Amino acid sequence: MGLLNWTEKPASTLNNGGVIAPDERLPWPQTGVMGVQHVIAMFGATVLAPLLMGFDPNVAILMSGIGTLIFFVITGGKVPSYLGSSFAFIGVVIAASGYAGPGLNANLGVALGGIIACGALYTVIGVVVHLTNVRHTRSTPLKGMEVEEVENDVAVHWIERLMPPVVTGAVVAVIGLNLAAIPIKNMAPTGFDAWMQAVTFLSVGLVAVYTRGMTQRLLILVGLIAASLIYAVLTNGLGLGKPIDLSAVAAAPLFGLPKFAAPVFEAQAMLLIAPVALILVAENLGHIKAVSAMTGRDLNPYLGKAFIGDGVATMVSGASGGTGVTTYAENIGVMAATKIYSTAMFVVAACIAIVLGFSPKFGALIQAIPLAVMGGVSIVVFGLIAIAGARIWVENKVDFSDNKNLLVAAITLILGTGEYTLKFGGFALGGIGTATFGAIILYWLLNRGGATPAGNNT
Repeated sequence: MGLLNWTEKPASTLNNGGVIAPDERLPWPQTGVMGVQHVIAMFGATVLAPLLMGFDPNVAILMSGIGTLIFFVITGGKVPSYLGSSFAFIGVVIAASGYAGPGLNANLGVALGGIIACGALYTVIGVVVHLTNVRHTRSTPLKGMEVEEVENDVAVHWIERLMPPVVTGAVVAVIGLNLAAIPIKNMAPTGFDAWMQAVTFLSVGLVAVYTRGMTQRLLILVGLIAASLIYAVLTNGLGLGKPIDLSAVAAAPLFGLPKFAAPVFEAQAMLLIAPVALILVAENLGHIKAVSAMTGRDLNPYLGKAFIGDGVATMVSGASGGTGVTTYAENIGVMAATKIYSTAMFVVAACIAIVLGFSPKFGALIQAIPLAVMGGVSIVVFGLIAIAGARIWVENKVDFSDNKNLLVAAITLILGTGEYTLKFGGFALGGIGTATFGAIILYWLLNRGGATPAGNNT
């Protein structure tokens, strides 16, 4: 069985709401259903990001599945993560390719070359982290007689000196907050749609609070289905809004090739896009910290492999016409709500995504989901991302009575949420980019006493 060695969690544990750890396995039927929910959780953002950059969304879905399997294999199935389209690439890809939308990006190849360069840089960082991420012991005399052996993760130490919990927590929170405007401003064109968004996130909330067992664990999927049915009754039945149209679903073929594209390597585009690797490092580090905190498992030994897996997946995606990928906080939010972290469900989700990537009919079905319902689900998921960042602060006991930490977090949140942009000639850095670099630079400028990687005084 290898990576998927199956040790099922007792049903009593599931019924009591116990945490399902990364190396634990649910029965196959429940694993399959959880995989579907994770596909739903990642789908909105994984499709939206390529649409904003002029990429083929079916390729993005396909490569998200392949990338997730690559990540699973490289990490040995120890890190629960789904890899989807990264929003960190949007600004630099648009700048490098000159994309003005809508439709397919005419300079897609140039963007793909930059994405591959970013993935290569990310992989190199991962290799360095992996090679330095070794535990060593040192002897500390106690009372002149005793000797204590102290273990330390060298790579984790220097990474956390660069990006301590106050920084990673702020960056993860910013990712959720930065995305907030998408469902609020772009996915509710009418007053009726705004009300349907409210119906959707209330449906998810009611499922989360008032149901039990697997229904509660499937809160995103169940809430989306319930809201879609309500939408259909109000629109198709009562004529209150734009009705659901399934004609495109009926007309689309069941299987077909997505629009693959080849990369073009131009130095300017590569230099513009490659630095996004640092943002991905911060995202991945924050996600691993969040999952470690939620599961009680030390995932630091797999940090380098997680970076390598994400970097290789990004290169493979870029070589095929897909977007750059990243570990998805959306799916971490789902895990936080369901308390299920089994990595097997991501293998299922990845396989589903691969099949769906070759299905134009599925793409048409997803497009048929009411925009307002997807917006309501996005509000929930993006909010869970922001809270995951706050959880990093709580779990690491970040001291906000220290003005250094207070200002780093406060300024970072506003930079990212407000889309603060800096221009360097033809290069523009904004949103998540300025928030990430700003948090790192601010911490080092304000940290007069020297960096401390973690703990109460971080």
